[in-house]
Amino acid sequence: MKKAHSLSLQNRNELKLTGVTDVDSFDEETISAYTDYGCLTISGSNLHIEELNLETGKLEVKGEINALVYTNKTAKNDNFLKRIFSA
Repeated sequence: MKKAHSLSLQNRNELKLTGVTDVDSFDEETISAYTDYGCLTISGSNLHIEELNLETGKLEVKGEINALVYTNKTAKNDNFLKRIFSA
């Protein structure tokens, strides 16, 4: 069963998400957050994670948000070393 997911963007500078299962990477220009409905890439400038709670699935981001892009990818890829040693 998929975890519920919602997105709220206010004035392009405050983003609130629910249903976040993981955050793969983040810097001041890009944040990659995973949900059961796909990977959400948040692009902008001066991005800061204000709150991240994977137990409740809550993510809050502040900064100038220029783009929100979903892909169908729902989990990050296994890293290179994990694939080598599990073979």
